[in-house]
Amino acid sequence: MGELLNVADIFGEDVFNDTVMQERLPKKVYKDLKKTIEEGKELELATADVIAHEMKEWAIEKGATHYTHWFQPLTGVTAEKHDSFISAPMGNGKVLMSFSGKELIKGEPDASSFPSGGLRATFEARGYTAWDCTSPAFVRHDAAGATLCIPTAFCSYTGEALDQKTPLLRSMEAVNAQSLRLIRLFGNTTSKKVTPSVGPEQEYFLVDAAKFQQRKDLIYTGRTLFGAMPPKGQELDDHYFGTIRQRIAGFMKDVNEQLWRVGVTSKTQHNEVAPAQHELAPIYAEANVAVDHNHLVMQTLKRVACQHGMKCLLHEKPFAGVNGSGKHNNWSLTTDDGKNLLDPGKTPHENIQFLLVLTCVLKAVDEHADLLRESASDPGNDHRLGANEAPPAIISVFLGEQLEDVLEQLISTGEATHSLKGGKLETGVRTLPDLAKDATDRNRTSPFAFTGNKFEFRMVGSRDSIAGPNVVLNTIVAEAFAEACDVLESAEDFGLAVHDLIKKYATEHYRIVFNGNGYSDEWVAEAERRGLPNIRSMVEAIPALTTDKAVAMFEKFKVFTRTELESRAEIKFENYAKAINIEARTMIDMASKQFIPAVIKYTKELADTVIAVKEAGADAGVQAELLGEISGLLSKTKQALEELIRLTDQAAAMSEGEAQARFYHFDVVPAMEALRAPVDRLEMIVDKEAWPMPSYGDLMFEV
Repeated sequence: MGELLNVADIFGEDVFNDTVMQERLPKKVYKDLKKTIEEGKELELATADVIAHEMKEWAIEKGATHYTHWFQPLTGVTAEKHDSFISAPMGNGKVLMSFSGKELIKGEPDASSFPSGGLRATFEARGYTAWDCTSPAFVRHDAAGATLCIPTAFCSYTGEALDQKTPLLRSMEAVNAQSLRLIRLFGNTTSKKVTPSVGPEQEYFLVDAAKFQQRKDLIYTGRTLFGAMPPKGQELDDHYFGTIRQRIAGFMKDVNEQLWRVGVTSKTQHNEVAPAQHELAPIYAEANVAVDHNHLVMQTLKRVACQHGMKCLLHEKPFAGVNGSGKHNNWSLTTDDGKNLLDPGKTPHENIQFLLVLTCVLKAVDEHADLLRESASDPGNDHRLGANEAPPAIISVFLGEQLEDVLEQLISTGEATHSLKGGKLETGVRTLPDLAKDATDRNRTSPFAFTGNKFEFRMVGSRDSIAGPNVVLNTIVAEAFAEACDVLESAEDFGLAVHDLIKKYATEHYRIVFNGNGYSDEWVAEAERRGLPNIRSMVEAIPALTTDKAVAMFEKFKVFTRTELESRAEIKFENYAKAINIEARTMIDMASKQFIPAVIKYTKELADTVIAVKEAGADAGVQAELLGEISGLLSKTKQALEELIRLTDQAAAMSEGEAQARFYHFDVVPAMEALRAPVDRLEMIVDKEAWPMPSYGDLMFEV
């Protein structure tokens, strides 16, 4: 048995956190930095120099040789450029190790090759990274040694946001300002700050690295573009919460240790529904820290998987026919003195502030359902949303029986006089205690569910940054709070005005509340009757970014300018087209070079068998029938391949933009499905030894 691990001893040991800063920084410098973090006060260069020196000394003690501004460009992943601490050589042949406040606060990576959606021309290369001092620096240990990572924002020479973090920080400021207005109305004069808290659950698949390397589709696209279902899938529900296999347990142990060292509160781990699928969930953190931590989680999962001879798949739908992977974004609003604005208390009908917050959220989600849907859109999520496993593509809010009952009282009688109690859950077994029963059940089919003291946005894709969804959530709620405060601040009778406003919002936006089965066909019809949007794909979702309504809201709260929104829409159309182009060309490559040659070779063996059996005087009917069926499917494969080549070439020749993205979605994607169908049928007939790559069964059950 190895050395025993004490989590408390190692947690955060590689983070330049508050404890380290208090120990190492002079009192005045520490005080100034805390002021910057808490109040957004500008940091003086002299102060930054002291912080940078101490940060460098601390990092060198941890073995760091380089530092990097760690940022989140519009590629969906993080980016970094490494600089060593070496400065000019000394006369004695030695070098100085230095790191200045200027280097800490601002970096200048080349911006020309990152997506900018027209914000920058290729020759306009200058881009700046700016230290986000609200998210602590950390030392990362990997094959490159130890590197000091400084979380930063990334913007252009002219100040436009070229990243995910800048708009997130802007949206956090917006929701903070409007939340403070709201709680002041209810007599709270002590809280100084309201922060969105986020806890993102991360789903992922693990496959054997050797088998992964034999699949070009997994290598190039992160998902299987071909593959027939094995005899067993997830129908027995035996993998969900099942005993964790030893190979996977060893992987999870290493992931946890590495995450704990860099301050990520990795708390929950378990097997998910699909074979080879798992989940990791942290404890809540402030939204921007949660975003940084989630990127660390994804990077750590991938890196540690390789060290264990596996590959981690973060694609939303690596395998057809079994559940895909999402990222449940648990969101709430918390004051600096620990009050959760989404906590209903024991009697929600008496908690007027909570009811106003709740109905404001309903209003925000109802009025901006298209933006929320867009924030969770990517090419992989098109295969998942609404596919009888994930939330449907229709946005609705689950409140549970207790809150739904309170709202119905408000709408029908104008006041809520009681709340449903949880009661007791009788187990019927004498040796088991009767359990206190929650007043609200959970609803796994709801895309936006209230779960006790938070909202769980369940549509987010597993490999996506959670920055986008939280930017939207923060901003739409800020707008709803602002509109409510505009009414209440000028009201003559506050009690009456707040009562009327809660009733008004509950009545006008009740259509967004749905507690039933979101997977059912009946709900699709009911949602249409209610007038709720059903946006089925990424290309149909993107235009929500640039509507006059969206632009007006984002500009009002200084989260995005119209130009920044238009650039993001352009980038997303471009990314969609590129992703589908890569998938289509990978399918063409696999069909041309692997499947068709393998099947031709197998038909030759089958034909030789038919001749040999006939010459031996036996009946070769079965072999001949099989040969005919395979040859027919081979012919269909060749026809579908030629059509996919034609359409992909046609799409690639189009100008980049919405029209090209729509062509890829509505023309190329169906052609990809038409090619997959005969190949998957062939996989079920052709000898396994003759099939050129590992099957679904090999990938999902042999890890």
